[in-house]
This record gives sequence, C-alpha cells and structure tokens, in this order.
Amino acid sequence: MPERILEGRVCVVTGATRGIGRAAAARLAAAGGTVVIAARDGGACEEVAAELRAGGASASGIPVDLTDEASVAGLYAAAVAEHGRLDVCVDNAGALFEGDAGPAETPLDVWRRVIEVNLTGTFACVRHQLPHLIASGGGSIVIVSGMVALLGSATPQVAYDAAKAGQLALTRDVAVAHARDGIRCNAVAPGPIEGPMIESIVRDEAALAARLEHIPGGRFGRVEEVAEAILYLSGPGSSWTTGAVLPVDGGATVAYNTRGS
Repeated sequence: MPERILEGRVCVVTGATRGIGRAAAARLAAAGGTVVIAARDGGACEEVAAELRAGGASASGIPVDLTDEASVAGLYAAAVAEHGRLDVCVDNAGALFEGDAGPAETPLDVWRRVIEVNLTGTFACVRHQLPHLIASGGGSIVIVSGMVALLGSATPQVAYDAAKAGQLALTRDVAVAHARDGIRCNAVAPGPIEGPMIESIVRDEAALAARLEHIPGGRFGRVEEVAEAILYLSGPGSSWTTGAVLPVDGGATVAYNTRGS
C-alpha cells in the first residue's frame, strides 16, 4: 500500500485525462490526495474521476478551457467549493500545433495560439490558484514543462519550445514571490515519453534509433516515472525545494553525445 503522504490534501491536475496528467492524478490519489481531474472534455474528466473512485480514491471531474480565464477561475473556485481547500496544483495541460516549426517558418498566428495554450494558460492557472493556496496556508505548484525548455530542439518547434522555457521563468518568479506565503513552485522537465505524442514523431526504426542515440538511458520514459517526480514535488519530502527544475529525461539534458565519432 503506497504511503499516504497527501492525506487530507486537495489536488487539482490539469490535462488529467491522458498521458502524464492522468498518471499524475492516479499517483496523487494513491498517496491519499483528493484529486480534481481537469481537462477540456468534461465527460472524460468524469470518466477518469469515476475510475479513481472505483479504486477507493476521492476524486471529481471539472472541465476547463485554459484559453478562457473565466473557465480557469471557475475551476479553482469549484474545487474549493466542493472540497473545502486547495493544496496541490499540477499544471500539466498543453498541446502541440501543426505549423509550429522553425523561427523563419512558423506563422505568427500559430505562435500566438501555441503561446496562449501552453504559457498563457499556465499563467492563468497559477494566477487563480494563488489566492486559494494562500487561504489554505500554503501549498505546492508543480508545472510540467519539458526537456525542450533546456535544450535547442533538433526538430524545430519554436513556439512550443519558447512556451516551455517561459514556464520555467514563471516557476522561478512564483517561487520567489510567494515563498513567504508557504507556497512552493517547482517544475518537471520530461524528456521523450512513450505514448501517442512520441509515436506521431517517431515513425520508423531509423527515427527511433536517432532519438534513442541521444538518451543515455537508452529508452523513452514512462508516464509513471514523471508522475513519481510530480508526487515528490507535491509532497512534504520536498518541503525545502522551490524554484527548482527537475529533469526526468534519462540523462538526455546532460549528455554530450560523441558516439560514432
């Protein structure tokens, strides 16, 4: 039985109906947290919440549109109205968009859309989390950024990379501004993770080999491995950690690749 380090804590996870968000929600629930599943699809939110409840967890689903500030504000207000407080916020929701390519090729409207969802959406979440976290006496914010925030991307996606890097600056600013409120803000920076996103990019054995060549761990990560990092940053074990970025990437961001030279 997992240690219930989040017993009595209310956790909101965005983008929680699939991938890293879904795994994080399940891990926080297993650690005793009351979990709010948030995503655009309200039906999917309730399906995931029902699945967690069937396993004995306390969970509910609330739909949210990160591009609509009223919707974001409503998410956190509803979570507090239903569960009484707010303690942990995992800001995971994000998206890739067609047309996001190199700096000279990406249209401005694509840039704006990518930034709106991935960076402005995260900021809107943080902005509306803070008053509730302060009212609860503090808490933890975990922003899910990405390895591309720390490295240049060999596959150009300039807007997405810039948004992920912006999330790290946001992490640091929130950590500094609200440390005296008892609020910690940290980020995880996952590398390539098994699942639909990487499958849409890596379509043959040559592409797979090229990707894996740059990962010292020799494989793609699993969503459960990122969820463990999120749990650590959400719980009491990281009580003296704020403003940090935790890469979960099999060593990719520290590898100077000279194989074959």
